[in-house]
Amino acid sequence: MSIGPVLAAVLIVFVVAATAAAEEVNGAQSTYIVHLAPDHPALALSAARSGSHGALLGRVLQLPRHLQAPRPRLIYSYAHAATGIAARLTAAQAAHVATQPGVLSVHPDEARQLHTTHTPAFLSLSQAAGLLPAAAGASGTASDVVVGVLDTGIYPIGRSSFAPAIALGPTPSTFSGGCVSAGAFNASAYCNTKLVGAKFFYKGYEAGLGHAIDETKESKSPLDTEGHGTHTASTAAGSAVPNAGLFDYARGQAVGMAPGARIAAYKICWSSGCYDSDILAAFDEAVADGVNVISLSVGSSGLAPSFFRDSIAIGAFGAVKKGIVVSASAGNSGPGEYTATNIAPWILTVGASTVDREFPADVVLGDGSVYGGVSLYSGEPLGSAQLPVVYAADCGSRLCYLDALDKEKVAGKIVLCERGGNARVEKGAAVKQAGGAGMILANTEESGEELLADSHLVPATMVGQTYGEKITHYVKTDPSPTATIVFRGTVIGKTPSAPQIASFSSRGPNYRAPEILKPDVTAPGVNILAAWTGEASPTDIDIDPRRVEFNIISGTSMSCPHVSGLAALLRQAHPDWSPAAVKSALMTTAYNEDNSGETIKDLATGAASTPFVRGAGHVDPNRALNPGLVYDADTADYISFLCALGYPPSLIAVFTRDGSDADCSAKPARSGDLNYPNFATVFSSYKDSVTYHRVVRNVGSNASAVYEAKMESPAGVDVSVTPSKLVFDEEHGSLAYEITLAVAGNPVIVDAKYSFGSLTWSDGAHEVRSAIAVTWPSGGASSM
Repeated sequence: MSIGPVLAAVLIVFVVAATAAAEEVNGAQSTYIVHLAPDHPALALSAARSGSHGALLGRVLQLPRHLQAPRPRLIYSYAHAATGIAARLTAAQAAHVATQPGVLSVHPDEARQLHTTHTPAFLSLSQAAGLLPAAAGASGTASDVVVGVLDTGIYPIGRSSFAPAIALGPTPSTFSGGCVSAGAFNASAYCNTKLVGAKFFYKGYEAGLGHAIDETKESKSPLDTEGHGTHTASTAAGSAVPNAGLFDYARGQAVGMAPGARIAAYKICWSSGCYDSDILAAFDEAVADGVNVISLSVGSSGLAPSFFRDSIAIGAFGAVKKGIVVSASAGNSGPGEYTATNIAPWILTVGASTVDREFPADVVLGDGSVYGGVSLYSGEPLGSAQLPVVYAADCGSRLCYLDALDKEKVAGKIVLCERGGNARVEKGAAVKQAGGAGMILANTEESGEELLADSHLVPATMVGQTYGEKITHYVKTDPSPTATIVFRGTVIGKTPSAPQIASFSSRGPNYRAPEILKPDVTAPGVNILAAWTGEASPTDIDIDPRRVEFNIISGTSMSCPHVSGLAALLRQAHPDWSPAAVKSALMTTAYNEDNSGETIKDLATGAASTPFVRGAGHVDPNRALNPGLVYDADTADYISFLCALGYPPSLIAVFTRDGSDADCSAKPARSGDLNYPNFATVFSSYKDSVTYHRVVRNVGSNASAVYEAKMESPAGVDVSVTPSKLVFDEEHGSLAYEITLAVAGNPVIVDAKYSFGSLTWSDGAHEVRSAIAVTWPSGGASSM
């Protein structure tokens, strides 16, 4: 669906006017992000002067007299990743500002959510490939790459993950950021040649709260009191730490993907969420500081917003324009369709999958049946003696909410709870509160066979849907059901297959740009060990008094920093590669088979996953170092993409920020003509035919390489590639080709909503693979 200039202007006003209508309190202020032309006088105002210059801000925003009270207040001024301001305005003021010259877009500040060791070995990161240092303590292994982590801050106190374990040398000269002392965060004590930056952004959060941060509950500083940011930062670039683990689980060396890289932490998330105004301010600061990679495990919890209203997409565009790779989580809203967020094509979007390490905890029933589950419980085990089992639905709360279970029915028994509704560890806490002896947590259809291990407060295990249904049947039909739970520690390499795609991992198709396949790749995101804050328990619930140095958690929040770290390694190895080239290398070398040789499975269904679930596949860093060919793109290509989506110059200006109108006269016929490594076709009829154009650049050592095309055509589709052979030489390092996808045969044979295939270019040494996804006529997505 395309939008014209007039409709675009009407849309901006409508959004703000709708907010105005929703305001119940006359004159109440909210935070708005206002994108401005580069010559707008409001940009000359400094946020540091905000408090006493409300009248001045009102004048430069051209507010009429009747709208000048209450006085607007400047929150942030953006100049590097975006051009504009964040300000406290009434809805009526915002609606008026949206109509003024030089104002490109106005939208309310919104809260986003967090998408909440062994993996270097699982990823086969090898010294031979030149990616991982020969030894953690070896000299000459330092990197000049800085990974900017936008998250909940960082907890470096007593954390070896953030100590310079190797001879890193001085902070890279290209990085101009630093650490800010505030509250409990002592920059001079905590920052070093490893942790080179630590800043915090809170003004949007406080404005949303309506009061100052309660510093008895969270630190108004870069210090991480949640744990999430510490976990993601150490996953991306943590130093090697021997004998790391959570209690007695997952013991071994914990090391980030890029242990030689530097870390700059930008705290944008707080206990109640992550506000767009703070996120955009952090993007702005990270770009100005000179980071090389930005890692963002944050996003929307609903459908992905329009790109021009998406502060993450806007900030990422500004970062990519400066040559910064932006890696972001796809979200934890799976397994439904169209749930992926952070789906702009200039973002490297990451789904989550399992590794070949498990923490088995078996349910042994009174009838002798044994059903496998997982757990990180570390207290006194139940032993071999059988205990009575009760079904939580018969005890007051099927989902085991706190204060909802009948103590008389639960006391001394194992309780069978169902997943969903509240936190998994909270269910165990509810069982403990009611006097229960243990818990069996059973998946329902929504989560299928996905197993997530937790450090429960009572002896507990999680089982998949199939086993859960069998255990439920036993408990309901046996007159005296009994069970126990046997904890088996850490097991590596004995899982049925790995990787598998997590049920929670958000999926495509792409809601805003159906011809751009998302997610891009998948990476380890289930039961991941990494550093943790000393300010919160491993379960992150208040009644848990335990404190740990490392924690095991799951989410696309965990998979994203894996890929961010790999991007840092590639950036160090190939400093001349663009962000698009780095992304292309990771995508076209990804693998799609598990360790048993079968197509990577989807834990939500138990069946083979599709490109809408796994993207191009699971990252393979060693192959990505030498991909053979790359699909390159720059911001001019992304502007053409926005033109093809139907964005008018007035909205594209939010991204270009140069004061000139984008020239859409030569826009491509389809948004799918962006030089993207994958293909996503949406047929408009059962007689449709679509042609895409691509350009590949030879980055291999053989300048005279010859690549030939190999096709796996999607069901019901004829695919042709012209030319089918690419002959490179010194003079022709980049070559173009066309791929045409056409409905084949009688359309009644097509009995599916989607079809999938692939195109692979091979020179005998490299396999450059592109996934193909075809959507048959049915509708569903939006390009606005």
